Amino acid sequence: MLNSLYTKLCTMNLYLGTNMYSTSNFGNPETPTNPDHIFREGSTTYYNSTKLFPKAIRKDVTTLYSFVRVADNYVDSVPQDVKGFNNFKAMYYSALKGEKVGYSVVTNFIELSKRMNFEEKWVDAFLESMEMDTRKSSYENLEELNKYLYGSAEVIGLMMNRVMNIGEEADDSAQYLGKAMQFINFIRDIDEDLDLNRTYFPKDSMADFGLDNLTRGEARRKPEEFKAFIRSQIKVYFEWQIKAELGLRYIPKRMRVAVKTASDMYLWTATEIYKNPFIVYDTQIKPTWHKVLLNGVKNLFTVYLSFGNSARKLPQVITSHQ
Repeated sequence: MLNSLYTKLCTMNLYLGTNMYSTSNFGNPETPTNPDHIFREGSTTYYNSTKLFPKAIRKDVTTLYSFVRVADNYVDSVPQDVKGFNNFKAMYYSALKGEKVGYSVVTNFIELSKRMNFEEKWVDAFLESMEMDTRKSSYENLEELNKYLYGSAEVIGLMMNRVMNIGEEADDSAQYLGKAMQFINFIRDIDEDLDLNRTYFPKDSMADFGLDNLTRGEARRKPEEFKAFIRSQIKVYFEWQIKAELGLRYIPKRMRVAVKTASDMYLWTATEIYKNPFIVYDTQIKPTWHKVLLNGVKNLFTVYLSFGNSARKLPQVITSHQ
């Protein structure tokens, strides 16, 4: 689950309210094909932290991101464009067989995946998770959710490792990082996902806190239970995040700055929500582009000059609620 580029573009009236990824637009010139444009509109954190990568890496990361973003936008559009997603998926598998297709977002991704030795099962898992968003609105338990997390986030971490030319010794950490970031997206986007008739948090986890769902009404009726639940989920994120950061030592310094910067911004988002869980119903917490880049400058000093202790500690706001 990534945030909806479709919503942003409609708000800006760039496409006069038409779903840019709808079946009627598919393959037309007005459907965005510029990967930098797709990336820039899709994620402030990832787009700006990627600027901290070496130039060659930036291009490959942009190719990867634009592919997964376009696929996700089909299933996150309003109304949901299932046919458009199925066309996109069919185009990918056709191109994979060597057939000519007319969409550079797909063909560039396939070139990247072959050059970097992505496993085909990773892409299969990603597309399967995106397809789950077209038919599944809730999850009974963490085991069920983990299947979605693997395809929607963990495999992206594995692909990123290959893009950075990092070996399998860092794969577990990369999967945890993708999973941790996606989990914060779930928390941040609770209200937006409800509009899409989705709740990613397992029903049994909510039941442990006496919650039937995560609607505004339920949260207002049970404010203390809601706050306790959200904070418990942020602690789950933090457990995964600590495991993810064990792999930072495998990443060359020039690339570590970019990865750590994106990771720090997700930690910042988690901390802001932890302080006031109800903020998820008021606004979508996201760092500004200059906050991302200022953090990147700080990380340049931290990584290259080894200032401070690199081990992550629980933020004070979290320990104060233990």
